[in-house]
Amino acid sequence: MPELKLLFLQVAVILAATRLMAAAMKFVRQPEVVGEMAAGILLGPSLLGRISNTAMNSLFPAAGLGSLYTISQLGLVLFMFLVGLELRPVGTRGFARSVVFTSFASIAAPILCGAALAWKIYPQWGSGASRWPFVLFLGAAMGITAFPVLARILTERKLLNTRAGTIAISCAAIDDVAAWCLLAVITVIARPEASGASLPLRFAGLGLYVFAMLFLIRPALRRLIPATAVPGVGGLGMAMIFLLISVSTTEALGVHGLFGAFLAGIAMPKGGRLETELRNRFEAVALVLLLPLFFAYTGLRMNVGLLDSAGAWLLCGLILLIAVAPKLMVSAACVRAAGIPWRESLAVGVLVNTRGLVELVILNVGLDLHVLSPTLFSVMVIMALATTVMTAPLIDRMLPAPAAAPRCDDESRFRTAIP
Repeated sequence: MPELKLLFLQVAVILAATRLMAAAMKFVRQPEVVGEMAAGILLGPSLLGRISNTAMNSLFPAAGLGSLYTISQLGLVLFMFLVGLELRPVGTRGFARSVVFTSFASIAAPILCGAALAWKIYPQWGSGASRWPFVLFLGAAMGITAFPVLARILTERKLLNTRAGTIAISCAAIDDVAAWCLLAVITVIARPEASGASLPLRFAGLGLYVFAMLFLIRPALRRLIPATAVPGVGGLGMAMIFLLISVSTTEALGVHGLFGAFLAGIAMPKGGRLETELRNRFEAVALVLLLPLFFAYTGLRMNVGLLDSAGAWLLCGLILLIAVAPKLMVSAACVRAAGIPWRESLAVGVLVNTRGLVELVILNVGLDLHVLSPTLFSVMVIMALATTVMTAPLIDRMLPAPAAAPRCDDESRFRTAIP
């Protein structure tokens, strides 16, 4: 079967490229996800296509990407389940009120600025979608903080148990939940054909489902499944069934299935052997095999060559500025208002600008919904990569880790192998 043979070759090339780039990033003290994101872009028209368009089309023919797309979507479902599984309240050492205020300010400022920019550029850069989904989506994409990547950076630099690290990771958790809820609303608006029900009924159905997952199913799972339980193959299979049912339910409601995967992760019992076993088993498949395929698929959809005018590059710079500046300044100001020195406050502002893989997931949803044009998608991917790359070197300068930094007693709450 030539299709199967091609698929295996594609997977081998993608995995080799991502491993090589991830290893290279370690030498410059960048998270592995930066190398994996870059590898996906390098395999697409932005580099390989420019070197040899024939080689790229032979390895990744347009007609042969269906299987790659399907497998990568399964990886995203597992990834969003793991993100939901990782989220939980975190200790804020007396700064709980400041954390909540900073979180909402840090997501509101870039969303409002991004929405204002989107309203202005819609006539030229809109992809044919209605104005409001375009405006709301671009705003939401500006407000994202990548909780998993941020946790990895803080853990590697022994900053997770510091005041700035604790505030930043708490803000990231709240920002992720808020952004995915907003994305769910945008998806309902942007996919009127996904369900025969009217818009108010679809919103009501979504609200009821979120309420049921958080306040009925989540407590029930806590009572039925002890956190100390060690799931066998059957238990892991039941968790997978629960995950896929949640994905199917949100799809039936006209919301992207990834939101259902995220909710399923939040609903699962936290702590103990159960969470550890689920995370270890699912991470092994999602991170090593499936997510690199998503990076490659994203790279094949992105083309830096589409930015072929001064206006496109000006837009790229403007989006990067609006994505970074409001989030950094507002976050730093809110933390400083709580009595924390400026150096730490600015560090929190830098940390919450980390976007990483979560941003790529949302951008691909926007392209699938035809809310983003291919050119604007490429611009936003550049922004996601740039904001992820800048975090580590800036934090190394602003918050140098102590020589013998104490490890957090409850570091397992924050540990993540998710890129």
